[in-house]
Amino acid sequence: MTSTSIDDLLGHDEESTPGRTRRGRSRYGWLFGALLVAAGFTAVVVFGLRLFSLQVAAPAVFAGLLALLLLRRVTATVAAPPPRPAYTPPDPARDDGSYNWTTEDALRGAVHRWETKLAWSKGESGRFAKGVLPALGELTDERLRLRHGLTRESDPVRARALLGEELWTFLSTPVKRTPAPRELAAIVEKLEKL
Repeated sequence: MTSTSIDDLLGHDEESTPGRTRRGRSRYGWLFGALLVAAGFTAVVVFGLRLFSLQVAAPAVFAGLLALLLLRRVTATVAAPPPRPAYTPPDPARDDGSYNWTTEDALRGAVHRWETKLAWSKGESGRFAKGVLPALGELTDERLRLRHGLTRESDPVRARALLGEELWTFLSTPVKRTPAPRELAAIVEKLEKL
């Protein structure tokens, strides 16, 4: 069973901006890649120039191409971030009832993830049991841990008393059907009262 904290659920992954290196790739890895790219382009340039009977020192071409790659790397790291899109108020004529946000926000991202999970599991109890029920269990454990210093696994007797029989049964038994939105709202309300 994987464990996820509220911070993980409400966290927001920043999109990688151009100019930032990918995680896990060291500086030496980038330098090795740049050397390989410069060597490859050097071979192509020298071969192309020799086709036209022009003589150029290969180390000079290699140094020039490597300098260009390094310059590109440096300018990408010091470049200003892209401008944020300007806020445009929603058009009431095109409102379809869905949430349309123009800026990213951790809370909005969490709401969107929950909407996606619930829509994905709609009408299929297997999907609900795999996607939504474990997340509700993790939220319950996190809420119990923060408010009462326990989890369902660490102190099941006290957790069962705090949750109540209906909520305990819902979280611990396999679901036979996807609960209706009204039933889910009642469950969430009980979780909020913990």
